[in-house]
Amino acid sequence: MTVISEVKDKLKEVSKKSKKENLMDNLLSQGIAKAIPAIGDLVEGKILSVSKNEVLLDIEGLTIGTIRGKEIYDESGEYSKIKTGDKVSATVLELENEKGRLELSFRYAGHQKAWERLEKLMKDEEIVDAKIVDANKGGLMTKVGNVMGFLPVSQLNTEHYPRVEGGDRSKILVALKKFIGQAHKVKIIDVNEAEEKLIVSERAAWEEKQQSAMEGFKLGNVIEGTITAVVDFGAFIEFGQGLEGLVHISELAWQRIDDPNTIVKVGDKIKAEIISVEGSRVSLSMKKLLEDPWAKVAKKYKVNQKVKGKVLKINPFGAFVELDKDIHGLAHISELGKDINHPKDMLEEGKDYEFTIISLDPKDHRLGLAHGTVKKVAPKKEKKVKEEKSEEEAEVKKKAEVKPEVEKPKKAKK
Repeated sequence: MTVISEVKDKLKEVSKKSKKENLMDNLLSQGIAKAIPAIGDLVEGKILSVSKNEVLLDIEGLTIGTIRGKEIYDESGEYSKIKTGDKVSATVLELENEKGRLELSFRYAGHQKAWERLEKLMKDEEIVDAKIVDANKGGLMTKVGNVMGFLPVSQLNTEHYPRVEGGDRSKILVALKKFIGQAHKVKIIDVNEAEEKLIVSERAAWEEKQQSAMEGFKLGNVIEGTITAVVDFGAFIEFGQGLEGLVHISELAWQRIDDPNTIVKVGDKIKAEIISVEGSRVSLSMKKLLEDPWAKVAKKYKVNQKVKGKVLKINPFGAFVELDKDIHGLAHISELGKDINHPKDMLEEGKDYEFTIISLDPKDHRLGLAHGTVKKVAPKKEKKVKEEKSEEEAEVKKKAEVKPEVEKPKKAKK
């Protein structure tokens, strides 16, 4: 049961009771003009005494208030170090208890103040500390002040994001539990007092810092950094003053890559070019600083050339083949022979085979291969077409230059 629902139930129960008028009659008979509080109102007073289980409050010009048991605890933390003489606020639970005093609550008053503060922090987009108290597979349980909240995995910054191969949820939980007891800088992204829901984001706080630090960098800049993590889709690089960017797997090298770990390792010092900056997200490229091997591929390979290559990976549609460390080609299933249901029927990963180059497109980094008996690919007829076109143009030009015979007018008969 939430604090709000618990207090509401209590207030409903109190409202059903017959109201004793002794307190009000005494106040009115004494000519006291101070307004009588209603259940749920916030009243102010001076602390008369503080003990472990009870706090007495002097509501000046009105009466004495009592805060007892669990009503002493509050989420705002404002009442954690109270002492005699302090002025505080409390919420009215009962107009008169068994001792004829106001029954008050720090808990409800603190709850209201705590959530009002959270709403203001969210509105102002302030960065606050969130203490990690527990973890589950979806994220981290946190405390902002004394209010429990949740930090989803998706809202962790890149430094703390659990980079677990294959997304194993049990391994993710192990990684998240390492943060228990720590305090992370976060922004509040969702507050709902009625549902007692508080969602925070470490990524939002990190992005603000990252975006500010990126002011000295722009597209095309070459950065020097250190590999901080290698994942299935690429590698993260730390550079500058705590900045981090991603080199996507397609930007690590010119050749096709299945595993980024074959190219880089955590701790490697590398150079990369900034190719994209979207808010706080920085995309980097290592291959842009390397010479494109496909620029000179036509000098090394030709259509109809017989080559040896190692099968790197087999898919249902064909096999990726390594001709050298930079140039890889594709042998489509249709080029592996007749009646082949799967490339594995003909080829095996890791083995070398002889292939024939059947197409070559340096601009798009494509090289087509065939295995087995293939028809020789006819050379492109561009030259012949060009010659025919030239001859046709010459003929048209020649005809244009020949002056047509003009028929002489016949002489008129006398």
